[in-house]
Amino acid sequence: MIDNSRPLARPLAVFDLDNTLADTAHRQRFLERTPRDWAAFFAAAPEDPPLARGVELALESARECEVVYLTGRPERCRADTVAWLAEQGLPEGRVWMRRNDDRRPARRTKLETLRTLSRGREVRMLIDDDELVCDEAERAGFTVVRARWASGSEALKDAQEREGRT
Repeated sequence: MIDNSRPLARPLAVFDLDNTLADTAHRQRFLERTPRDWAAFFAAAPEDPPLARGVELALESARECEVVYLTGRPERCRADTVAWLAEQGLPEGRVWMRRNDDRRPARRTKLETLRTLSRGREVRMLIDDDELVCDEAERAGFTVVRARWASGSEALKDAQEREGRT
């Protein structure tokens, strides 16, 4: 017998933040120094301009999916991140962040979270700019939209993979 008393959970659309929804170009300079200035990099995040294509896709996705956010930003950035999402008019949704002491590559931390999410819900798609994250997610069977609408930064790519900071 089918239980129609409970509505089915909507599928999830999982959005990355940096260079998917938020343009980090103005703060890349903090990663191009030696040593990298992570405190300044994350402190400047509230000033990120939104990326129109990413915002548009999040709003479109919210029609059929529950939008959630999966970022490599550390947990200590939660208040600024949640405020930024609200200021941009993005759909409300849970924000999954990296533990402050977690330095694993983004491709590992994000895939772990995607697997957790998919245990109880359909993950309709992951939208991310990190090619290594996208490759791993596709290999694991997830549908991926590659966010190629922001200008990339070699310093950020290196930091994501080698330092596990974002």
